[in-house]
Amino acid sequence: MKTDPTIKISGRKIGNGNPCYIVAELSCNHHQKKQEAFELIKAAKKAGVDAVKLQTYKPETMTINSNKKWFWVRLSDDPGSWDGKTLFDIYKKAFTPWVWHKELAKYAKKVGITLFSTPFDETAVDFLENEIDPPAYKIASYELLHVPLLRKVAKTGKPVIVSTGFGSLEEIRFAYKVLKDAGVKELAFLHCVTGYSDKPKAEDMNLATIYDLKKRFGVVSGFSYNNFDKGLRFPIAAVKYGASIIELHLILNRKLGGFDVRFSSEPNELANMIRNTRKIEKNKSKSFTNIEKMAFGKPHYGPTSKSDEEIRLLRRSIFITKDVKAGDIVTKQNVQIFRPAFGMSPMSWDRIIGKSFSRDVERGTPLSKDFIINF
Repeated sequence: MKTDPTIKISGRKIGNGNPCYIVAELSCNHHQKKQEAFELIKAAKKAGVDAVKLQTYKPETMTINSNKKWFWVRLSDDPGSWDGKTLFDIYKKAFTPWVWHKELAKYAKKVGITLFSTPFDETAVDFLENEIDPPAYKIASYELLHVPLLRKVAKTGKPVIVSTGFGSLEEIRFAYKVLKDAGVKELAFLHCVTGYSDKPKAEDMNLATIYDLKKRFGVVSGFSYNNFDKGLRFPIAAVKYGASIIELHLILNRKLGGFDVRFSSEPNELANMIRNTRKIEKNKSKSFTNIEKMAFGKPHYGPTSKSDEEIRLLRRSIFITKDVKAGDIVTKQNVQIFRPAFGMSPMSWDRIIGKSFSRDVERGTPLSKDFIINF
């Protein structure tokens, strides 16, 4: 198996000894203020990142607008920004308005920085292709098993970067096969510790997973850092351990607050990390601190803590999206892949379409195998 692959984004070669490709994730840190989104792109360019990334979705493509018990967020370790809200309400306040995308892409080109996005469903891919023609696509860790989305992105023929997040080794293999079968040629997998914390632990990093992904799948590998620590020691350690891509969340100022504030870096912090990264690459000599040695750990796939298990409920699963009667055919109109993960895994998507319902089921109910005849 090829162990030194490369991909190319906007002419920039990534992997196989090339400089680490650093991506600033804007997420919802624009607080739905367009000028703030422009400022984030400008700050990312000044900090020295290679690309900025948007997230492209609408509340109704993420989840169901419902007060049923499954759609309320309950996280024991969250200080309040997410906890006690419905998923629909969160995404309504967090999404990047689609009408901004073209202007943001134009501005990124003007300042000389690559811009691409994470789509969260098939309609988002169509929109991105038509509006900004991005040079690559990112698949969020929560979308790892979103079969229709994976196939849609693959059909664009562009490089695909995938965060593995909560994925078990079996699930990562599944996503790899779906993407490859659909025609993806340039592929990268990012190790992702989804603790979403401002107090991450070195022993939870398991940066050895970065090389393991590269070796197992023959892909470019890297590190998506959904945490924050002073000095950004763990992304720097990831570079020392061979990460070809680093992704971090960027915010102009943490005092602005927001859903992602706990695990976002400010521009000066990101700039300092990039300077240290480039020094490491230039000197080609790596010494490891005790913390970095602890962060190496061992290859690890799946959740690492109780909080991870709770957040895992924000993954996708199959839900009933229209009231159905016993005997109705399962179609793409009456079931969809939505958050959270109380229903059947999206891995079962191909197996359920075309079968029949065994009973009447209300809209907004997680799909169970008991609802399907002869599943």
